Amino acid sequence: MLNIALFGAPGAGKGTQSELLMKKHNLVYISTGDILREEIRSGTELGLAARSIIEAGGLVSDEIIVQIIEKKITSNPDAPGFLFDGFPRTFVQAYILEGLLLKMHTSLTCLLFLDVSPEESLKRLLNRAKTSGRSDDTELVIKNRLKEYQEKTAPVARFYKDQGLFFQVEGVGSVKEINRKLEEIIDKELRKVLFNVVLLGYPGAGRGTQARKLASKYNLVYLSTGEMLKEEIKKSTGIGQAVRTLCDKGDLVPDEIVIKLIEKHIQRNPEANGFIFKGFPRTLVQAYILDGLLRKINSSVSFTLDIQCPALELVKRLDARGKTERRMNYDMETSTIVHRLEQHEKICLPVVEYYRKQGKMTVIDGDGSPEEVWSRIEEPAENAWRRAR
Repeated sequence: MLNIALFGAPGAGKGTQSELLMKKHNLVYISTGDILREEIRSGTELGLAARSIIEAGGLVSDEIIVQIIEKKITSNPDAPGFLFDGFPRTFVQAYILEGLLLKMHTSLTCLLFLDVSPEESLKRLLNRAKTSGRSDDTELVIKNRLKEYQEKTAPVARFYKDQGLFFQVEGVGSVKEINRKLEEIIDKELRKVLFNVVLLGYPGAGRGTQARKLASKYNLVYLSTGEMLKEEIKKSTGIGQAVRTLCDKGDLVPDEIVIKLIEKHIQRNPEANGFIFKGFPRTLVQAYILDGLLRKINSSVSFTLDIQCPALELVKRLDARGKTERRMNYDMETSTIVHRLEQHEKICLPVVEYYRKQGKMTVIDGDGSPEEVWSRIEEPAENAWRRAR
């Protein structure tokens, strides 16, 4: 999700650039002033509360501001991103925005600052005053607005500089040239956004084959808990010795062991474009754990695939795999295969529902050749990749 805060003094040209950015990236525009006026016109409870404060000569509280912005965000659940104009204006509001976006399982991509000198801002606003008809567009009022802007928003700039999300662009020049500079920053930041995929499905559904295809196409790091555990067992490490019996029976490995393996491999790949998880999460608890692991690197799950296949076909595939070098320990006997499938049905279905409720779930028919299944995955995967960026 692309979330941009456009920053700049009054007269910096935020309105012009906002229109271009919204059109290019299909963003939902959020301006506290515009939303407040709409709430007041509509006579909503929030609008009436804001009107009484404004008519009394006061400033609308952050409590009201956060409610109107949350209402705007949550009313656009399918938006590919948001453009915040004039928000956050204070250090407190910067924290408010962090919390609001966190509730949406996302974060701010960048804050773009249109740098214009006070003299240039004053000049532009005085020119605008000639045609605006606004009673507050006088030189004295404009100077006070610029002074207030400098005093209140400097801490906001420091807040995002500390996070590495603050980018300054010269606000003097042609509209086209300024926009080009903004787009260059956005493109660079989007390349840092991780594309994280979770592959769900019964053992034998073909997750490994499709995971490798996805990893190759999007240059992702492929993390398979089954293969990682198999490697630990092969090397007879402490973890390998602890889980050998469990794996032989087809039972689930304790979460604390799986977490260490996943976290170790994430830390080994700090430059990754994203991760594709196969075999994890298998339980609802593990789904929450994965959210926590990804949050530590300021990321989240982007896309979830549930590859479904008839039960008889699953047994045939696993039985056939048990006769190859690719076999897993639980592929060796039909009874163990059936036990594994039964365990999956009992434990893993809540994970499917977890991601379905988040709108991140895509169900794929896994019957047919790997090429046929891949042809069903390509389009939704590409759409998810674009949404993530």
